[in-house]
Amino acid sequence: MATEVKEELVLIAKRRPPGDCWVLLSDPTQWVYTSLTEALEGYFQETQQPCDFRLSPIKGELYAIATTIAEIKPIPPKKFNMYGDY
Repeated sequence: MATEVKEELVLIAKRRPPGDCWVLLSDPTQWVYTSLTEALEGYFQETQQPCDFRLSPIKGELYAIATTIAEIKPIPPKKFNMYGDY
């Protein structure tokens, strides 16, 4: 059976100027991390799940990539009544 990998980007942090400061969106205290590496570590400590990340430097946004594997069901062959295929 064929499979398809689907990726979903989940916004987890935004950059807070000036410099390389980041704030996790899920943190109610709005703690400011002083580097991207610290923000990634903070997110990992919060979720305890390894994942891939995508950075949008122009927007100042950091995304976690959530992947799912979906099965692709084959398309059943068409049946035509006029040929006796019921």
